[in-house]
Amino acid sequence: QVQLVESGGGLVQAGGSLRLSCAASGRTFSSYAMGWFRQAPGKDREFVAAVSWSNGITYYADSVKGRFTISRDNAKNLVYLQMNSLKPEDTAVYYCAARGSYTMATTTANYDYWGQGTQVTVSS
Repeated sequence: QVQLVESGGGLVQAGGSLRLSCAASGRTFSSYAMGWFRQAPGKDREFVAAVSWSNGITYYADSVKGRFTISRDNAKNLVYLQMNSLKPEDTAVYYCAARGSYTMATTTANYDYWGQGTQVTVSS
């Protein structure tokens, strides 16, 4: 069992930065690959970024490459999403997800646990 709670969302201006955090409860956090997804109003949930158990392998959606960075601290049971150069189209509810595997995945169906989400709003 693992529970995820996101935090760090808020309102920022275009070009600004924001760091999201995901706190995980559970004794096997380090065994899970972690991912971030987002969902804008009226749209499907989409993949943003993922990181393997070792924090050495990452993958990003084309829309956020070069701007977002995913990382994790297994000792603290935390995963982060550093978001720079934010754009209005980044506005969405951001969700942290955990997969019961050491490897990464980019689809929602491959993730076993989800947080409640945190709102990110980028003004123009």
